[in-house]
Amino acid sequence: MQLIRTLFIAVLSLSGLAAQAQWQWVDNAGRKVFSDQPPPMDIPAKNILKQPAKTASLAAAPTAPASAGAAAAPQLSGEDKELVAKKKKAEADALARIKEESDNLAKIKATNCERAKANQALLDSGVRMAVTNAKGEREFLDDAARKGEAQRTRAAMDTNCQ
Repeated sequence: MQLIRTLFIAVLSLSGLAAQAQWQWVDNAGRKVFSDQPPPMDIPAKNILKQPAKTASLAAAPTAPASAGAAAAPQLSGEDKELVAKKKKAEADALARIKEESDNLAKIKATNCERAKANQALLDSGVRMAVTNAKGEREFLDDAARKGEAQRTRAAMDTNCQ
């Protein structure tokens, strides 16, 4: 008998906890609705009669008027100032890197242009020229080799001297 009474009290106490987690509101037709789920979004906050204790503060926060406690809470503006600053810095760094790379490329092209012009002047002078082959032997340029070298030099000038 003692066991049944204890079991009965335990069941009653558990049903009391379940009843506390109930929502109660007046729907658009004016009827009272009881549920363990929150009301639909179209139900205004003034029509919510009862809600579970742990979600009461969350549900009431958006509709509650501003008070001293609410003023102490941080205001969210929709954008994080630190994140925006980091993003701007990263964009500026990327632009600086691109500018630096284009400046380096321009310097390399200018150097290659000067070398090509000097090489072309040497070829045009008619001085006897020699190159070193793959075996490390020195070979003098004949007219055909000189003409081919002049074409390669002009192509280098076209590419680098704009």
